[in-house]
Amino acid sequence: MIINGFQKVTLLDYPGKIACMIFTSGCNFMCSYCQNSSLIKKGKVSLISEEEIIDYLKKRKNLIDGIVISGGEPTVQIGLIDFIKKIKELKVQIKLDTNGYRPDVLKELLENNLIDYVAMDIKNTFDDYPKLCGLKSVDANLIKKSINILKNSNVDYEFRTTIIKEHHTIDKIKEIIKLIGDSKYFLQNFESSADVMDKSLTSFSEDELNLIKKELVNYSNVTVRGL
Repeated sequence: MIINGFQKVTLLDYPGKIACMIFTSGCNFMCSYCQNSSLIKKGKVSLISEEEIIDYLKKRKNLIDGIVISGGEPTVQIGLIDFIKKIKELKVQIKLDTNGYRPDVLKELLENNLIDYVAMDIKNTFDDYPKLCGLKSVDANLIKKSINILKNSNVDYEFRTTIIKEHHTIDKIKEIIKLIGDSKYFLQNFESSADVMDKSLTSFSEDELNLIKKELVNYSNVTVRGL
């Protein structure tokens, strides 16, 4: 595992848990709005060792409930499954953040009861994926497969979309909702930062977010974060 970030405590990233969070290096997308774009290119050497993470969890086993494995994209890591098996031995709950583009890995993790919660990003409608993800083309079937894997699993999960004024509309959001059905779905407002590749992107104002919330009031499974 190539781990290049470690947040020792988070109360926000794993629902209902006091957790720590690691950030793996490397991703199969190049999203223009990514807050962790410095992690997209896969480094050859970890800045943080697996042993450091495991030792930290052992020392704080009565304080830390879970660990969030984020990125980058964790499922591109060759050592992901072996690392998670080591964490599982510590009786720690595991949340995976993923873009859903490696359904085979997601399926293996679920079939072997290696993860307890999944947060899967749905970037946009499928026609708009390539532009947002910085790719010439995107195989929508892989994303659909991951959606169906989660919907038919016994694990707790959520879908989420980072909404950006230049890329998302109410109609597009409703199209995504049709795709995921009544699954738990979170909309989170884009935030610019020094690590974002496209500095021209803008977030929605609070008034605009409230209008979006009003438009989606009939969808009980949808939450606009921050309101």
